[in-house]
Amino acid sequence: MPLPFKTYMVGGAVRDALLGLPVKDRDYVVVGATPAQLREQGFVPVGKDFPVFLHPTTHEEYALARTERKTAPGYAGFAFHAAPDVTLEQDLQRRDLTINAIAIDDDGDVIDPCGGRADLEKKIFRHVSPAFAEDPVRILRLARFAARFADFSIAAETLALMKKMVASGEVDALVPERVWQELARGLMEARPSRMFDVLHQSEALARILPELDALAGVPQPPQHHPEIDAFLHVMMVLDTAAKKNYTLPVRFAALMHDLGKGTTPADQLPQHIAHEVRSVKLVEAVCARLKTPTEVRDLAIMTAREHGNISRAMELRADTILKLLERCDAFRRAERFLDLLKAAECDHLGRTGFENAPYPQAPRLVAALAAAQAVPAGAIAAAVTAHYTDRQAERIAEAIRKARLEAVTAAIQTTA
Repeated sequence: MPLPFKTYMVGGAVRDALLGLPVKDRDYVVVGATPAQLREQGFVPVGKDFPVFLHPTTHEEYALARTERKTAPGYAGFAFHAAPDVTLEQDLQRRDLTINAIAIDDDGDVIDPCGGRADLEKKIFRHVSPAFAEDPVRILRLARFAARFADFSIAAETLALMKKMVASGEVDALVPERVWQELARGLMEARPSRMFDVLHQSEALARILPELDALAGVPQPPQHHPEIDAFLHVMMVLDTAAKKNYTLPVRFAALMHDLGKGTTPADQLPQHIAHEVRSVKLVEAVCARLKTPTEVRDLAIMTAREHGNISRAMELRADTILKLLERCDAFRRAERFLDLLKAAECDHLGRTGFENAPYPQAPRLVAALAAAQAVPAGAIAAAVTAHYTDRQAERIAEAIRKARLEAVTAAIQTTA
């Protein structure tokens, strides 16, 4: 049944359709209607800050055309005005980028008052209006789009505006939950390094993740890191994790693993003695500030602490490997240990000229873990209990560890 008001598909759905990409979520703008009229047609209200409704059949989102006015610092400091007299063009003018300010009507006609189609063809991110500067989240969103559309560039005037936003302190009003939400989404894109490159170019990274920004320009030993720059290395590690389609915890661990290099004393460069210890403290601080999920935090901390030890796995003795497994709680959290190996592998491959290098450390440690896990701990405990009445818990732990050590010793001999 035709609706008694005009609706337009807008935003990312239009952008992706024009780019020939799969369209996932469709959003619509309603012009010339009131909330009461939408409810009469069976639309279900869901918006808190402004009128948004779910279609009674498709359950897609329909928002009343609206304008907005800045009322306070930060991304939440806006007053919205939605009314039947708000035009589609006014609604599109409040959007962030020209490529997101295109609409398609029910007849398939494109409405493009901001030049978005031209910018799509030129592959340019350009802000719609000076109002872009009123919402600091837009810097994060643009950076995330750069990770998705890696061949797009930023218009010079838009980058300049982003820098002004940072200088004015607008970025400092971002709340941790929103920062993490945008970073997490960007990390899962095809080229996540682009997100952090853009944040660094706009000078926002120094405010949002100063620990990461501090790596820019920091030298590393050229015999191990031909790319030299520590920030570039981390970006290569992160993109390696993306190419391998690894999970969010692994990608975040790749991003965080070398933070300690940004605090290496100048007289110790380009070496980075004990940077792992400094990295752990910095990762803990970042995770606390961004309120990251527990599984993300734990893997990042473990990777920062252990990636150097894992890189030396081919040289480690059986007892040292067993201690590594114990320290990482690998017997109870085997999947997390395997994720640790994935992050460490990305660290190994994320170097100029090492992109296709072999990585025997992982199979060696996987074999060691499998061998230690195969030790019949229950049978050993029963045997100890049958023969001893004193210090049983201590004796059981000693016997199990001895058996595991023997198993690890045998396993690594086959992977030497």
